[in-house]
Amino acid sequence: MVKPLAYLLILLSAFTPPGKTVITRWVIINGCSLKVDGSTNVNNFSCAISNYSKPDTILVNRNVNPVLLSGNIQLDVQNFDCHNGIMTADLRKTLKAKEYPKLVIRFLNITRYPDANARQSITKGAVFIELAGVSKRFDVDYKVVSADNNYINLVGSRVVNFSDFNISPPRKLGGMIRTRNELSVEFNLRIKVLN
Repeated sequence: MVKPLAYLLILLSAFTPPGKTVITRWVIINGCSLKVDGSTNVNNFSCAISNYSKPDTILVNRNVNPVLLSGNIQLDVQNFDCHNGIMTADLRKTLKAKEYPKLVIRFLNITRYPDANARQSITKGAVFIELAGVSKRFDVDYKVVSADNNYINLVGSRVVNFSDFNISPPRKLGGMIRTRNELSVEFNLRIKVLN
């Protein structure tokens, strides 16, 4: 009689890709940023968290398709700057910065591993974004720029809505100025590749 643990091991081995697992480490280095563009019925706005520099590490399993990623970045919502004091304060309040001080991007996968020989390539991937206490999965478009064999820039972009995170877009002057629900999000990661 085969024990349950043996069944589990047999089942896991059936899903293990042939050959040795190759794990690469991507270390986040200085100069990363997150930008959010939106609009109201009056004008457009752009807010950013610049110079994110925490040394986070993303583990990359290159032996599977899609390529699996494990790791995240945690940005301080209080660091958003809209280049306008009132707008910056409104955005931080809308995103519930005091109650939920972190915006977390958890990396899940990319469709293919960046080619070190290509100066620029396009790929797709998936992330979880956690904001204002709500976590939601999104597909992301990536542009990958290789600086050299050990450094890459990974630029991810995605349109999200305030309502995706159960947030109502801010209104001002008794509702005369209304922020639209849709936001364009772009994060730029500078990565050092370690084998």
